[in-house]
Amino acid sequence: MIEEWIWSTPSDVVMVAVSGVVIYVAVIGANRLAGLRSFAKLSSFDFAMAVAVGSLVSTALLNADTPLVDAIAGVATIFALKKGVAVLRQSSRVASLVDNTPTVLMQDGEIIPEALRITTVTEDDLRSILRKKNIFDVSTVRAIVLETTGDISVLHHLDEDEEIDPWVMEGLHRPNRNKA
Repeated sequence: MIEEWIWSTPSDVVMVAVSGVVIYVAVIGANRLAGLRSFAKLSSFDFAMAVAVGSLVSTALLNADTPLVDAIAGVATIFALKKGVAVLRQSSRVASLVDNTPTVLMQDGEIIPEALRITTVTEDDLRSILRKKNIFDVSTVRAIVLETTGDISVLHHLDEDEEIDPWVMEGLHRPNRNKA
């Protein structure tokens, strides 16, 4: 029993290695066709794709009962779905179903407690982000936004009269500042 768990036949090892090369090439090819964002900063549908591709690769490598062609077809299907959803995301209705909404966590130097509660971001997280962005004075922060990818953007100014272009702030979720 233990020997079967540790050891394999040489032909099985070769089959796994060849399958690995073929699936690796298939994933790279599909990724090239689908575009740069396939495994970049992950939105929810990018994450689902990464998990699905990982599962297919694992199955292809470790399950001798799965024909290689089936695994390649699965990878191609996942990448085609990703490309299709990317095209459909041009519609705001589809985008609202697929994407998280970016959320304002702080505005004009004031933390929005309700936004922190909804997004599970802590004040310690905000302080850390401000330090990473070399923000020395919170009063210079116009807005901190939790983006759809989970990144946190810090919009700040040096000039008090400087305003953020409304286009930049379009489509953001703005929880009630007074609700805790």
